[in-house]
Amino acid sequence: MTFISRILGFLRDILIARIFGAGMATDAFFVAFRIPNLLRRLFAEGAFSQAFVPILAEYKNKRTAEETRRLVDHIATLLSFTVFIVTLIGVIAAPLIIYASAPGFSADQEKFNLTVDLLRITFPYILFISLVALAGGILNTYGRFYVPALTPALLNLSFIACALWLAPLMEPPVQALAWAVFIGGALQLGFQIPFLLHLKLMPRIRFKTKDQGAWRVIKLMGPAVFGVSVGQISMLINTIFASLLITGSVSWLYYADRLMEFPSGLLGVALGTILLPSLAKHYNSHSTEEYSRLLDWGLRLTILLTLPAALALALLSTPLITTLFHYGAFSDHDVWMTRDALVAYSFGLIGLILVKVLAPGFYARQNIKTPVKIAVITLIATQLMNLAFIIPLKHAGLALAIGLGACLNASLLFYKLRSHNIYQPLSGWFVFILKILAALLVMGIVLWFTSGTDASWLADSASTRASRLTLIILTGASSYFAALWLMGFRLKDFSRQHTD
Repeated sequence: MTFISRILGFLRDILIARIFGAGMATDAFFVAFRIPNLLRRLFAEGAFSQAFVPILAEYKNKRTAEETRRLVDHIATLLSFTVFIVTLIGVIAAPLIIYASAPGFSADQEKFNLTVDLLRITFPYILFISLVALAGGILNTYGRFYVPALTPALLNLSFIACALWLAPLMEPPVQALAWAVFIGGALQLGFQIPFLLHLKLMPRIRFKTKDQGAWRVIKLMGPAVFGVSVGQISMLINTIFASLLITGSVSWLYYADRLMEFPSGLLGVALGTILLPSLAKHYNSHSTEEYSRLLDWGLRLTILLTLPAALALALLSTPLITTLFHYGAFSDHDVWMTRDALVAYSFGLIGLILVKVLAPGFYARQNIKTPVKIAVITLIATQLMNLAFIIPLKHAGLALAIGLGACLNASLLFYKLRSHNIYQPLSGWFVFILKILAALLVMGIVLWFTSGTDASWLADSASTRASRLTLIILTGASSYFAALWLMGFRLKDFSRQHTD
């Protein structure tokens, strides 16, 4: 289901690149969309889920159905009220928010005003998506993983429909993308309601200021909000830096980020979604050995699939960008600039996905302080790298700093899991890594000789690019997995059965 959503996300970005390209209008929209997106991670998918899901799993396993329902009602009431106030403030204070988050835009009044208008349309998305995260946390805890995994596809469908049919009717056309965000948020929330009704866990407004479970979630959210906000502050600072660079920098980073988000979202989000409630269940049942075994499985699967994805993003950066985006308003110059950012991002892909696997090892134990401390260290290190890289590497330096910061984050999380004796690696890791590296060498050689020159991809037709890229990806993937198979890897070795 996550794969379906990511494919639709690619179609969405292909259309945006073809119709709007990379310029003032897209820079304005991507900044306007990034603000509610950052708050979404703060209130919804990040801090809230990390605090709510372990407590809900505990109630599901140890409390009555009525107690669990009351917890859901109280949390839903508090979340709705808080996020509504935040949304109202965001719409009113939109000019101040843009001054703070993209100060470089203030030099161009037209660009600044457009960004403010777009932000006011997109900001209510935070209200919709926070309630979507609440519903998703409930559904994941009860083993309905496919529903939250498919839900983001509705936002992508909204983008596609609005770009095709609404954009020609609007002035400026980029406003259609802002309305796509608003409509997509409402669609996602509506999609999950029937499944909550089926579980008999549809939240009701219920004010009770002394509910014990709700206050436990709020207390956990305190450090979680700080921890997640550290990461979002890092992203926000990157946007500030990018706004000070030449026009197009924000858009180049966005398109590169979208390509990197495909493996990151497909594997990282899917694994993180499953690991958090599963680890919480083992923690509540005191199954420490199974807890460690589940983390080991997640780490091996991540390395098995992420390293070839990172290598492919670097070696096939130009083929990917030209095939997906190099049409209409997306120029040759945009290809080269986006390629630089994508190659820089690829160095940090393994860190970005490992964080999504390692962090649940703490959240499931209701230990949020440790990831928060590590996030602060990561923020400081990332900004120091921004300052070091931005002058020689421009926008690509910002991408490199994000990726290397994620690798530092993952390394520190792993160190703490080991030093706290939470995770004990199973035997066979040294041989496992050697075989992965050997298979990567085989795949790298295959991709290098089959991809051709960058210039040839600019000259090819759209159909030729698509067929060439498909063949190269299939050949590279086949060589990687064939090498692993010859060295004794089997799919059943990485299979785990989820039990509700």
